Amino acid sequence: MWLILHSCLLLSCNYISVVLMTSLGTCKLQGHFELNGMYQDGDFLIGGLFEVQYLKAFAELSFRTEPKLPHCELFYMTSFQQAQTMVFAINEINNNPNLLPNITLGYQIYDNCLRLGVAFRGATALVSGTEETVSDLNCKGPPPVIGIIGDPGSTHSIAISSILGLFRLPMISYYATCSCLSDRKKYPSFFRTIPSDAFQVRAMIQILKHFGWTWVGLLYSDDDYGINAAQSFHQDVQHFGGCVAFSEILPNDNNYKEIQRIVGVIQGSTANVVVVFSTSSYLLPVVDEMLLKNVTGRQWIASEAWATSPVLLARRFKPVLGGTLGIAIRRGEIQGLGNFLLSIGPDNNSQNSMVRIFWENLFGCNFDTEGREGGKICSGQEDLSSTDTPYTDVSELRASYNVYKAVYALAHALHGLMKCEEGSGPFGGNSCADKTNLKPWQLVHYLQKVNFTTGFGDHVSFDKNGDALAIYDVLNWQPNSDGSVGVSTVGVVNEGAATGKVLTLNEEAIYWNFETNKPQQSVCSESCPPGTRRATRKGLPVCCFDCLPCADGEISNTTACPNDFWSNPVKDHCIPKKVEFLSYGDPLGISLTTVALLGTCFCALVIVIFAHYRKSPVVRSNNSELSFLLLLSLKLCFLCVLLFIGRPQLWTCQLRHAVFGISFVLCVSSILVKTMVVIAVFKSSRPEGKGAMKWFGAAQQRCTVLVLTALQVVICAIWLSTASPTPHKNSQYIRSIIVYECAIGSVAGFSMLLGYIGLLAAVSFLLAFLARNLPDNFNEAKFITFSMLIFCAVWIAFVPAYVSSPGKYAVAVEIFAILASSFGLLVAIFAPKCYIIILHPERNTKKAIMGRATQNK
Repeated sequence: MWLILHSCLLLSCNYISVVLMTSLGTCKLQGHFELNGMYQDGDFLIGGLFEVQYLKAFAELSFRTEPKLPHCELFYMTSFQQAQTMVFAINEINNNPNLLPNITLGYQIYDNCLRLGVAFRGATALVSGTEETVSDLNCKGPPPVIGIIGDPGSTHSIAISSILGLFRLPMISYYATCSCLSDRKKYPSFFRTIPSDAFQVRAMIQILKHFGWTWVGLLYSDDDYGINAAQSFHQDVQHFGGCVAFSEILPNDNNYKEIQRIVGVIQGSTANVVVVFSTSSYLLPVVDEMLLKNVTGRQWIASEAWATSPVLLARRFKPVLGGTLGIAIRRGEIQGLGNFLLSIGPDNNSQNSMVRIFWENLFGCNFDTEGREGGKICSGQEDLSSTDTPYTDVSELRASYNVYKAVYALAHALHGLMKCEEGSGPFGGNSCADKTNLKPWQLVHYLQKVNFTTGFGDHVSFDKNGDALAIYDVLNWQPNSDGSVGVSTVGVVNEGAATGKVLTLNEEAIYWNFETNKPQQSVCSESCPPGTRRATRKGLPVCCFDCLPCADGEISNTTACPNDFWSNPVKDHCIPKKVEFLSYGDPLGISLTTVALLGTCFCALVIVIFAHYRKSPVVRSNNSELSFLLLLSLKLCFLCVLLFIGRPQLWTCQLRHAVFGISFVLCVSSILVKTMVVIAVFKSSRPEGKGAMKWFGAAQQRCTVLVLTALQVVICAIWLSTASPTPHKNSQYIRSIIVYECAIGSVAGFSMLLGYIGLLAAVSFLLAFLARNLPDNFNEAKFITFSMLIFCAVWIAFVPAYVSSPGKYAVAVEIFAILASSFGLLVAIFAPKCYIIILHPERNTKKAIMGRATQNK
């Protein structure tokens, strides 16, 4: 469509050029539009497009005769007030010595008759002028107007601004709200003093969010305004968690079947809130049908297009529309406007035909009575102050206030351009605009930077998209004492509020058209009670759900508890998780501690016995020094268990495995050396092995134990320095419990520690097994074989048990392995000796030992 419009404009220019070449050195317009308007001359003209009358239908285009000029009807008093507000603002600026001094502004205002065709004709007339001929051979020069105030319709503004944007002629709309007009690439010279629909939608979302209305119906008009607003609403309502129960397009042809269907949808829906983006003319048939079918009990949310509509404020619509909450453009006050509106009067200037039409409609008379009999003649002296119409009502200046701001914005932009000083201008080479030959794009530059405050205290400026600051009044339709319905301001939506609070509502002042006089709920499903979660119903929006019990570790609405917390039994709030570790107060901890201390005492007892009987043959014949060293290491093995019990700390985590590993290596290396000594002694008793003992003297035995233990110390040192064990909170075993344990840090380090112990144990077992058949007087190898068999069996069983045990029980398994292997070594090696020393001292003699040896031989 826009391509066609562009092409038409260019073809028109080419055709004018052809006529220019064949004429007597002049340009001539190819057509002249008879448009109703108002005119005042000045140094600079400002154009205006207003919806003053309504064109019911265009004349039929047969293309056989010249099209007839359209005839507009149905005069709108409020729109004429808006046009007169533009006139008032221009006159006020002309009388202001501080704004555009020595410059007089004029105006050329046209009526668009609410039709795109008429609006486009008016815009063309404003841009090209209405003079029949132009003497300039090249038809060059600035356009007759420096900018246009209007058009109020979004569809009209889209079409007109698409053309004006090619020439960067500024256009400031006071009522076009389509968010699509914020596209600076398509509409580079479009501005507006009314917020975009994107802001309006966000304002309405704020109201829905405030009252918790998440299940709403949507009606919208079948035009650019309604379609774009509906698209934005669908997107934004989902962001705050709401859903659209139904979305219907209002018919623009009064299709009764379609209207009945829409009313049926509203009546059958569970949504108690209905949002409407439309003008009153499209919504009126639906409201009539709802009134006829007595469909009430709905809360209406009105867009700015009908929030103050006098048609829908009629008393008969109160059962349906009473209590409506609406978004309206900011109300303002303009000092002196009321008196100015009462001071106008008709004249004979054909360019001021709009005033004459207004006069005829207001007083029911005619200036031209030709062909009419009995008609009332207008004198032009009728008293405006005696009338009471929307034209004279200045208590609710909204669209008119936007017109006022638009005119002042254009004036401030022109003022900034005129104040420019050469050498400090914004254009190439720091130049200023040619004040005698203004370029439209130069004025757009200054318009983008406009920043001023009105007499009412409102700040006026434009963002990068040409949009005004988003400020809305929240209106409520309330019954008056006489039964009529009025509009009251109950709040403000201000996205630029310094407090950060976008919506401010006086809820006590709101009238609710329900028996409870309270706001109704509008939700598809009630909020889930504590301890339950939402489960969306198949095929329905996310606002429709069932409530199911929360899973473990979750509370209401599938909110997962933090890492260290778990849901309480009723699952309505999170509580700290139970921390589990093997403590001294735990029965298992007490038992293991008791056994460890008991083992330590047994070791101490054996040490005392061996120390007391250190000169006895039983003690001396079994290498008493290694026996004492073995008892000491076993005592350390029992005591290291205490490091595994209690709340894990960094130092205990680092010491427990190191002490355990070194103690057991000391123990096993002592056994290994004892076994090697037994074998060496036996061999030295034979003639061929008499020199064997010189390699296993006391010094060599100590050195061997020391070297073997030192290797374990090195392994522990490397492990602790590279990947030291640390306390760790583990929730993998049982999600509801924190198992406080020591992370080993390095699996390789821990494996080397255990592997080295296992290697020494295996060698000891092998040597002891090979030496089990030696003579009795030397045969400690049998006891060592049995003890190492127990040791190896315990630690082989430990691995699968440790891996499969959760939490603190893994620590208990490790402690049990330490205690079992330690007791196994203690009992297998030392119990027979203690038995002889304590219970059979007669056998603790050299003669008895030697006698047994001789007997065996």
